[in-house]
Amino acid sequence: MSSRLVLATIGLVAILIGGNFSALKFALDHTTPFLLASMRTVVGGSFLIGFALWRGESLPRRRDDLARIFVVSLSITTTSSALLVFGVNRVPAGVASLISSTMPLFTAVLSFVLLGVLVSRAGLVGLALGFSGTLLLASPSLGGGGQTVGIVALVFSALAWAFGTVFMKWKDFSRVNPMMLVGVQLIMSALVLVPFALVVEGTDGTDWSLGLFVPLAYAAIPANAVTFALLATVVKLATPTQAASTAYLIPVFGVFFGWLIRDETLGLAELLGGALVILGVYILVDSAARQAAAQLRVRTGAG
Repeated sequence: MSSRLVLATIGLVAILIGGNFSALKFALDHTTPFLLASMRTVVGGSFLIGFALWRGESLPRRRDDLARIFVVSLSITTTSSALLVFGVNRVPAGVASLISSTMPLFTAVLSFVLLGVLVSRAGLVGLALGFSGTLLLASPSLGGGGQTVGIVALVFSALAWAFGTVFMKWKDFSRVNPMMLVGVQLIMSALVLVPFALVVEGTDGTDWSLGLFVPLAYAAIPANAVTFALLATVVKLATPTQAASTAYLIPVFGVFFGWLIRDETLGLAELLGGALVILGVYILVDSAARQAAAQLRVRTGAG
């Protein structure tokens, strides 16, 4: 995958997920966190599997493939997604997008531990700039107190997302098309989250109206099914750090859409932080691409 294609995919995914935080806030005005997370998996998984079957793809049947998909499902579309919605319910959309952007830090550590992947000096500079930018983005909104539980949930959501991302690079998923892979993992998550949400929350706090269905549709399909399919493609073809760098752009669009749609304040700190985040993403992705190209030249004996 070329550096330009990586950057383009990262940008698209970041825009879709950035809008997701505001969409979830609107949906949470009409339902409860875990029930919303479970409905996202049902709608998104049904959409992706239906589309994949329409394209002539087959459901995975090998036991080892299904076991690996379940691990990814448990980490990304079950644990991470549920904690994300739980956290978004307690903090502003911009802050939630910030905490999600810590995922590349966890990914870099897990990539080193599980895969032995080292980050270049330039990549470390990109990581440092991106994380500094996210801190600057969040600084006007971090009020502490009642937000603590939400922030902790979002941190563990980022950790679970990072593990799933590295696991997909660690293990062989080549026999399953990325679209079918995400569809199946979403349905696996639904089988866990739906009964959990019904037992823990029930449906009494849910208003079954367009106020719920419209943001749910966006959160389930463009911001969930489509983005996870794109991320699965990136993870399959790029390095874990490249795939994880998507999270650095998320707070830029998360804060922007929070300002545009939910009237959250967008001040000087957000603008400066956003610039640092974008610069960090570029340095990180560019350095990883250069490192991969250099390794390829060494292996092939090219000058």
